[in-house]
Amino acid sequence: MKLYTRTGDGGMTGMIGGRVRKDDARVEACGTIDELNSLIGLALACAREDDKNRDLAERLTEIQHELFDCGSDISRLAPGAASFRVTASRVAALEADIDRLQAEAPPIRRFILPGGTPLAAWLHVCRTVCRRAERRVVALAGRAETNTDVVRYLNRLSDFFFAAARCANARAGVSDTEYARGTDVFRTEGPG
Repeated sequence: MKLYTRTGDGGMTGMIGGRVRKDDARVEACGTIDELNSLIGLALACAREDDKNRDLAERLTEIQHELFDCGSDISRLAPGAASFRVTASRVAALEADIDRLQAEAPPIRRFILPGGTPLAAWLHVCRTVCRRAERRVVALAGRAETNTDVVRYLNRLSDFFFAAARCANARAGVSDTEYARGTDVFRTEGPG
């Protein structure tokens, strides 16, 4: 099998159920999810360097598979006929992960600057690209039928990356850098 097919030379590409222009909203959404998946590979390489982050490495690998599921769901030109792979249960699993990771980091009161350890820095890059992927899927959903659970999944996934970055810094003993000109914007949980 040859890697190149020449079928996209005219500016069209294959989706599940047909061909579309390469600048189609569906292709843009899939491409941004693919970009995110590649960046997760960099974060994963950092996570594998420290046994303290073995759980993060395992979860990042699962997320890479889940992002392929996201791409599969949104690449369907006739989504009503298919059963989707991304469901509310995937969103709930991310919420459980976020709660677990957030418990390892100190309470947050102000916005923080992206950075810290190399792993945390890559996770912050993943967070921002995930937000762009979410915007691309929202744009697609405004024009065509698609799996809206992918929007919810990506929204929660960006929160996961934020919590994971803070956790990675905490595990390494590196403090997050607060936005110095900001005020307290996050409230700690408690009565009231």
